[in-house]
Amino acid sequence: MATSILITGAAGFIGSHFALEHARAHPSDSIVVLDKLTYAADRTYLDPIANHITFIVGDIADPVLVAKILKDHAIDTIVNFAAETHVDRSISDPSPFLHTNVTGVQNLLNICRTYPSVRLLHVSTDEVYGDLRDRDAPKKTDDPLRPSSPYAASKAAGDLLVQASARTYGIKAAISRCTNNFGPHQASEKFIPTVIRCALNDQPIPIYASGKNKRDWLYVTDHCSALEAILAHGAAFDSCSTFNVSADSEKENLDVAKAILKILKKPESLLSFVQDRLGHDWRYALDSSGTRMLGWKPVISFEEGLTKTVEWYRNRIP
Repeated sequence: MATSILITGAAGFIGSHFALEHARAHPSDSIVVLDKLTYAADRTYLDPIANHITFIVGDIADPVLVAKILKDHAIDTIVNFAAETHVDRSISDPSPFLHTNVTGVQNLLNICRTYPSVRLLHVSTDEVYGDLRDRDAPKKTDDPLRPSSPYAASKAAGDLLVQASARTYGIKAAISRCTNNFGPHQASEKFIPTVIRCALNDQPIPIYASGKNKRDWLYVTDHCSALEAILAHGAAFDSCSTFNVSADSEKENLDVAKAILKILKKPESLLSFVQDRLGHDWRYALDSSGTRMLGWKPVISFEEGLTKTVEWYRNRIP
């Protein structure tokens, strides 16, 4: 059955991939995009589906605008990607993160109270759980939230607001928490794009501390297919279910950088170890068994995804 879906933050990295994938998989759906077009967004990523979507420039924290969108377009589903996401920026200035990741989320929840039939899928992050030691088991959805950075704290606050609104007001909502995504369209300041850019220009590649911090890497289109599986599971929105999304593909940051250098045939002498950042989490890992029970599993290996990613940036970075 065709739906009318609002995708917030759809000119950003993950949001743009989701919009592209959803338009291809559900051509009869009405798709409205809301994006503030900050430094991390680029509406040209949506050019392949420009004739299939309604693009609105604006802020999810604007109550009048969001209410008008839901009314004018008869929205029945919201997928919220809109977020400030860069940890280092949050350490320098948490204010924009509180505005979008907390106030913005609360505004969406207020609108959902006005339109109780609307479903909200709130896209979150593994960073809300805080870091793990090497011997720790992957985090489960009912584990405590222990964020380390202002960014992670703002995302955790958004998650809790969603849960509270579902409990108090009965809104229809679900939460997804994903590990590190990678692929085309990612903002240039992120780790993998930074390594690729520096390597292509034969510049020093900054690696925090020893480079031994571990992340679980998931190719972005696999994340999108997980979100589609959640959307297809209607019961998830009746109970405000939370889903972890991961590839079970943990890599040390240093090994990721070396893999990129190998693809580009660049020397490891470009690696430059720099002072560690404040509150740097050691390791993230998620138990995604609940999402896999929906029939989802990742299909792009880390090696294949990294090759695709490097090639995309190679053709665009001067």
